[in-house]
Amino acid sequence: MAKKNKFFLVSGIILVIVFVLVYVGVNLTSNLGKTKMQVTAQDAAKRLGKLYSNISVTTDTPVKGQIDLDPADVGESLPDISKFPMTVNNTTDNFVEIFSSPEKAGTGVDGWLTEVATEFNKANIIVNGKPASVKIRNIASGTGVDYIKSKKYIPDAFTPSNELWGEMVKASGVKTQLVSKRLVGNVPGIVLSKSKYDAIVSKYGAVNVKTVTEAIANNEFSMGYTDPFASSTGLNFLVTALSTFDSSNILGDKAVQGFEKFQANVPFTASTTIQMRDAAKSGALDGFVLEYQTFVNAAELKGGYVFTPFGVRHDSPLYAIGDLPQNKRDIITKFADFVSQDKYQSAAKDKGFNSLEDYKSELAPVDGNLLIAAQKLWKEKKNGNKSIAAVFVTDVSGSMAGEPLNRLKESLLKGQKFLGRDNSIGLVSYSSDVTINLPIAKYDTNQQSMFVGAVEGLQPGGGTATFDGIVVAIKMLQDELAVNPSSKPLIFVLSDGETNEGHTLKDIKSLIEAYKIPIYTIGYNANIKALQNISSINEAASINADTDDVVYKIGNLFNVQM
Repeated sequence: MAKKNKFFLVSGIILVIVFVLVYVGVNLTSNLGKTKMQVTAQDAAKRLGKLYSNISVTTDTPVKGQIDLDPADVGESLPDISKFPMTVNNTTDNFVEIFSSPEKAGTGVDGWLTEVATEFNKANIIVNGKPASVKIRNIASGTGVDYIKSKKYIPDAFTPSNELWGEMVKASGVKTQLVSKRLVGNVPGIVLSKSKYDAIVSKYGAVNVKTVTEAIANNEFSMGYTDPFASSTGLNFLVTALSTFDSSNILGDKAVQGFEKFQANVPFTASTTIQMRDAAKSGALDGFVLEYQTFVNAAELKGGYVFTPFGVRHDSPLYAIGDLPQNKRDIITKFADFVSQDKYQSAAKDKGFNSLEDYKSELAPVDGNLLIAAQKLWKEKKNGNKSIAAVFVTDVSGSMAGEPLNRLKESLLKGQKFLGRDNSIGLVSYSSDVTINLPIAKYDTNQQSMFVGAVEGLQPGGGTATFDGIVVAIKMLQDELAVNPSSKPLIFVLSDGETNEGHTLKDIKSLIEAYKIPIYTIGYNANIKALQNISSINEAASINADTDDVVYKIGNLFNVQM
């Protein structure tokens, strides 16, 4: 009996010791974890201070420039239409020109309309006693609308991805006639990782825009979508989301409040589908939006993701645009009839179109003026209560002399009209050393004038210390966040991408990762790969700003991010 009691006593002591060790171990691990997080933040600050102290930094006295208070003119920033080349040229003098969205007017799996139009031109179709033909211009739906609305260039016909764009053209006052509601079938969708899809179904019963926006508003997962000014899927998602908050009034207080709560937990809006997909592949997003034709042709998305349709179908309607003579209207009608043939619709299926045919649009057609108002609402509300704090880092090295620096100045001077007044802006320039041309401040009329003056005063010369310029920008933003902690920091680097002095990307990469500041890069006659390496660290976009469309591209970028 004594032995038995002794056994229980020893066992009890052992259990107590094990419990104490486990308890201490758990708390020690927890405290170590907390200490590690604190040290990481402290180390980042120390690292930033050390890097900054090794850089020669001067601060300019700001000089005011003359500003133009007229609102941004999208039409003025549009490049010559030749920037968007034909994928099919007319073969006769009796022809029409058609703007077409890229998913069907490119090559390969995106070349369905290109191939059908080529066949049409070979078919010797007679209209008004003469052989007829078409020419196809590959142009994004939103960009096509910008050309038509501004009247900078009006084609004979337009086939955007969905009818929302047609309604916007109508609202602009340009005569628009729907010739065919559908050239080829497609649907937009929410693409979720399999695990996140299962989790939403388990909690909410189904995956749709309503449950997804509710889950995002509750901060349960991260999702991105594309620019509703340029992307058909992005515009569709915006309007569908607003409708789920209040279908009777998508711009009413209830819809706006629901959108603000949802948008507060959207990590970013992508300027392009490619940027969004890269963010998903990096693990930064649990979901994003995409057309089914793109989804089914993306090998990297197969198996691990689930596609759920939403909103208005993307059936590529065809519109006649402007006051056309009867002859041109007849060619457009003949073309619509031609592409509807079974053999061409079957060929479309091979490229990922004409699937999910059972899906019916869950959203009624939306008036064009309402769509334009929804875009404006998005611009005003997309950042919620957070203002942007941005630093523009400009390359003024000797290699930027001449045309590159002139284009850099032009793009900033014209693009600055897209910067929101509630945001805070600063400007840095770098060559061998770094100059703070304009400290960060609220972008009111006074700051705008000094920003213009600082840009106009940029002069080239010296080496290229790109990463020194970025370090200075990070330091400026950290100082700003200490005063305004709710601000969202951004950096825009405008450069030719060649670095030959100062710190390297390896020196500062961990710092960029630690502070999680997106760095958008804009290249002028640039080493684009070098700039993409910088932007990819925190899923930002990189733009190759060639001569023709730099202002338009930057205007779009600022419109989305600022």
